[in-house]
Amino acid sequence: MHKMFLSAVTLAVALSAADTKPNSATYVMNNDLQATLKKMPPDKVTDKPVRMVDTGKQNVGIGIVHRSAQAAQNAVEHDQVTEIYHILSGSGTMVTGGTLVKPQKRGANDPALRELTGPSTSGDSLQKGESRQVGPGDMVIIPAGVPHWFSSVNGSIDYVVVRVDPDKIVQRR
Repeated sequence: MHKMFLSAVTLAVALSAADTKPNSATYVMNNDLQATLKKMPPDKVTDKPVRMVDTGKQNVGIGIVHRSAQAAQNAVEHDQVTEIYHILSGSGTMVTGGTLVKPQKRGANDPALRELTGPSTSGDSLQKGESRQVGPGDMVIIPAGVPHWFSSVNGSIDYVVVRVDPDKIVQRR
């Protein structure tokens, strides 16, 4: 499972190597991910960036997300950022594609826009999307412009998210 995840990260980084060649690697250690995860409130949806790396032509961000079934699950579509999810624990029903219900463009002052995903549109849910049950070890690649949503979460779900930002619109820390 970890080899598949590392392959996805390697692919994302390799796609960016055309113009400039970075001269070192960036390591995101499991201890860092787990420490971040432990600080998250258990009954909310929390998305925390861990690293944002300039890989040449694009930035690649690594974050950790905790979703609780107790919290509202909103649908979203990111204009320019592709996301890759690697489920660590828990399960839920992921819906991708389709149409956002009650779409609303996120405001320019939204912290998620600046720190995580860039320009995005949120909605209450999705209509006519593809539903899949996801759980530990599963990966989902969500290209920019594809709406997505967890229509249900079984207790809670934790996952690593890799964000590929080809236009370097998300702020680097």
